[in-house]
Amino acid sequence: MTNTAYPKVQMLIDGEWTDGTSGKAQDILNPATGQSIGTVPHASKADLDRALAAAQKGFDQWKKVSAFERYKTMRKVAEIMRQRAPETARIMSLEQGKPVGEALLETNLAADLIDWFAEEARRTYGRIVPARMSNIEQLVIKEPVGPVAAFTPWNFPINQAVRKVSAAVAAGCSIIVKGPEDTPASCAELFRAYVDGGVPAGVVNLVFGVPHEVSEYLIPHPVIRKISFTGSTVVGKHLASLAGAHMKRVTMELGGHAPAIVFDDADVKSAVSILAANKFRNAGQVCVAPTRFLVQDGVYDEFLTQFVETVRAIKVGPGIDPDSKMGALVSQRRVDAMEGFVADATQRGAKIETGGKRIGNEGFFFEPTVLTNVPGDARILNEEPFGPLAPVARFSSYEEVVTEANRLPYGLAAYAYTRSARTAAALSQDVESGMLSINHHGLSLPEVPFGGMKDSGYGSEGGLEAIEAYLNTKFVTQANV
Repeated sequence: MTNTAYPKVQMLIDGEWTDGTSGKAQDILNPATGQSIGTVPHASKADLDRALAAAQKGFDQWKKVSAFERYKTMRKVAEIMRQRAPETARIMSLEQGKPVGEALLETNLAADLIDWFAEEARRTYGRIVPARMSNIEQLVIKEPVGPVAAFTPWNFPINQAVRKVSAAVAAGCSIIVKGPEDTPASCAELFRAYVDGGVPAGVVNLVFGVPHEVSEYLIPHPVIRKISFTGSTVVGKHLASLAGAHMKRVTMELGGHAPAIVFDDADVKSAVSILAANKFRNAGQVCVAPTRFLVQDGVYDEFLTQFVETVRAIKVGPGIDPDSKMGALVSQRRVDAMEGFVADATQRGAKIETGGKRIGNEGFFFEPTVLTNVPGDARILNEEPFGPLAPVARFSSYEEVVTEANRLPYGLAAYAYTRSARTAAALSQDVESGMLSINHHGLSLPEVPFGGMKDSGYGSEGGLEAIEAYLNTKFVTQANV
């Protein structure tokens, strides 16, 4: 079944939109119906070789363009993204399942991210280091690292790609992105904006294919000097080891299992509202979503009652329906995963407060779900659920909840709600997480760092730290004779 409103998906290699030479393609499914709406081509090794040659050529040209000129080009790209945002959001909703309003926010945020990196590239200053002798000059120079290989996921098809592409382009690098096969068209719209904004051929390239085949070909290749990956911890560890074997610089934004801590002195109503909205955004398919709800004894009953009521009121439906507050999961495999988590938890004694099952038999919808009495050995408390499941547990003391928050090897995001400045200050020291948001949800802005620690990866994809990963630092010392 073909939807004529869905665009033809192609790869971008050396400024040319192409089906590639492999002859292979896979279906793209609308998560709301489970039906095919198009196909995505797979790159052959010959296509990847073309992309590598293009990236080298693009880098040789682009690195010589001044930061100010790169800035002007990227500002054009950002404006194109804003102009096309409504149509891009519709495409994203069709292929990914999220409500079109969420897709629109994602697309407009992409434009803001492009603007941010464009501005930041103009501030990649070097420095003069005072010398010990009067005739010596000591210079620290920032240079683009070289062609980049990036691998982006399906849950935020534009947001995850735009961080990598924009940081690379702003720094003077070229890039090859292996985009998400489940959600390729909206990702392609980002690249279309870059092409139409005037970025030279070869600077940005987009390919699709069997993930491990593409990554294992690109990462060791001598043209590639930098790797950026967003995805699961298991895959990230494999790619990081492959990159390490070839001395390639790496940024890894990996899985999480974010604790959301609600203390007795919290504003419970505010905590419920913010946490519910961010738990079920994108049907919970968010690496920084709150996933372990830890509520202190004194407000546990109040929180649970309000939270369950809020979750029950979430309207689930097709993303293109303007009344939908939560769309479908991206695929049948995610529905199967949710059913597995719920079955495991209930078999171990957990109670379903609301939800717990698939909705209908068309598309990949799953009920927003709240679980209580979940034992510590249940899979959902140890593996990233990546879906609309919220296990709620009580705690008694600060020491107890910090121990639980830090128990897992993940350390991407964490959340806390308290009116105590002392507690907030202590959490900032004690919680092992790359990002901590207290009394609000303040992550993912262009100007702030975005990244984790421990098994959640390393490096940042936001803030001024992000562009540093795409720059080499060179020291030049000269005696004036």
